Amino acid sequence: MSRFSLPTRLIPLRPISRDHLLTIAAGGLAACGFQPLGLWPLTLAALAWLIHRLYVVKTWRQALLTGWLFGVGHFTVGNGWIAKAFTYQAEMPAWLGWVGVLLVALYLAVYPAIATLLGWWLANTRRAMLLPAFAASWIFAEWLRAWMFTGFAWNPLAMITLGGFDRPGLALAAQWTGTYALSGLVIVLAGWWLFALWSWRQQQKWAAVAYALAPAVLMVLPLHGERREGTLAYTLVQPDVRQDVLNDPANYENQFQQTAALSLARKPGETRLVLWPESGVPDFLRPGYAQFWYDQTTYGGDPALARERLGRVAGKGGLLLTGTTDIAMQGPKVAGAWNVVTALDSGGTIRGSYAKAHLVPYGEYLPMREILEPIGLSRLVAGSLDFFAGPGPRTLDLGAHGKAGIQICYEIIFSGEVVDRAHRPDYLFNPSNDGWFGSWGPPQHLAQARMRAIEEGLPVLRSTTTGISAVIDADGVVRQHVPPLRAGRLDGKVPPAHAPTPFAMFGNMLALAWGIALLFIALVASATRKR
Repeated sequence: MSRFSLPTRLIPLRPISRDHLLTIAAGGLAACGFQPLGLWPLTLAALAWLIHRLYVVKTWRQALLTGWLFGVGHFTVGNGWIAKAFTYQAEMPAWLGWVGVLLVALYLAVYPAIATLLGWWLANTRRAMLLPAFAASWIFAEWLRAWMFTGFAWNPLAMITLGGFDRPGLALAAQWTGTYALSGLVIVLAGWWLFALWSWRQQQKWAAVAYALAPAVLMVLPLHGERREGTLAYTLVQPDVRQDVLNDPANYENQFQQTAALSLARKPGETRLVLWPESGVPDFLRPGYAQFWYDQTTYGGDPALARERLGRVAGKGGLLLTGTTDIAMQGPKVAGAWNVVTALDSGGTIRGSYAKAHLVPYGEYLPMREILEPIGLSRLVAGSLDFFAGPGPRTLDLGAHGKAGIQICYEIIFSGEVVDRAHRPDYLFNPSNDGWFGSWGPPQHLAQARMRAIEEGLPVLRSTTTGISAVIDADGVVRQHVPPLRAGRLDGKVPPAHAPTPFAMFGNMLALAWGIALLFIALVASATRKR
């Protein structure tokens, strides 16, 4: 029987070893390279340990377990912000949040396990192949994680390559590679640090210095293009409406007044694009629903009145883009809802809308509701209606206010899935409610929006309820931002888009092509070593 065949009996449990504990710890350290810490040297060092273990392990089971243990530590630390969401609902105890974090990590760890297994198998008996083979395997595994079972693409390794707000750093390469291939490059850089250690031990001092310095130099390079200015005026608002009062009907009017006050034009006759966050308007704006729904939330119980006063906020010639909710009707009955962005002109006329396509499981809908609801599980945010998914990326032609691509909240994390490529927009608008993401979630979310800007060569404008709201140019540079938990507004001109980048033209096929190229390099390295 082949050594790679599946086991025919259960493997007896053994006490966890020191190496296993170190691998879990390394996974946790690797997550420290993400925001808000940004300690990328810890990520490279932790990945170097993982690569070292792949050189050491002898069987496919050990390779698989090594990647899975690393992933458990990595995703438990990196996704710890998920636990905060459990504190904003009364149906389940808050401590269950950490159980949820661990369960999510146990599942997500499958993808690093796939990468380690595939990388080890490809390079078995051919050690020269291991690093490029593992880097290629990681690219494919991250791509799988982004779409399997609806996908959870949060925090690919490439996110550690972003520099400070004014410096995109090595992440600028994403326009030629895509995020997932850039994650493969991170694996290669970590391997160079491992090679530096080996070279030092073998008294090859110059080689050790070169291997050690190359990743550091690449990570800190202040790479970015020439700063350019646009012509479309905007006012972007962060009202700082906290999650514990956001869905309280008693606070709806105060919420509107607070947001509207931050949005008023500062120059007479100023024509602007006004940007409000997801959950920015509790009113139902479309006609045709039962009066019951309007009486609960809508200004004056009349959607026409609600639209008119929102139009006045935009001002003459202006346009408001805001997060709202539309009800999905099935005959006379309410079947669910749509999480939408609605465009309103100064007269209160709806000029277009976009419905969110990538919904958050347990946030916007309860999977397997007929099973989970009877045992006491519920959504983590207010409301009993499940949201329905929209059709996917689309571009709203807003006339004088440009062509807007819309990505609501969590949707911005999906590399290659944020733009209607047949109708390229001038900018991306990413309204979000990050108020239930804790202190680590918002900076990680902003970082991923920056990566989308780089990949697509498009500016991204983020309006959030509690922060971090920002204007990001097409190089991933944060031009302006409002810090977390602070009310504020940003005024300026929308940065111009670049010409379509290679990634904008080919999407994730480009990232997968880089993975195939790495496999080719691995084969060449192996053949060269045998001569």
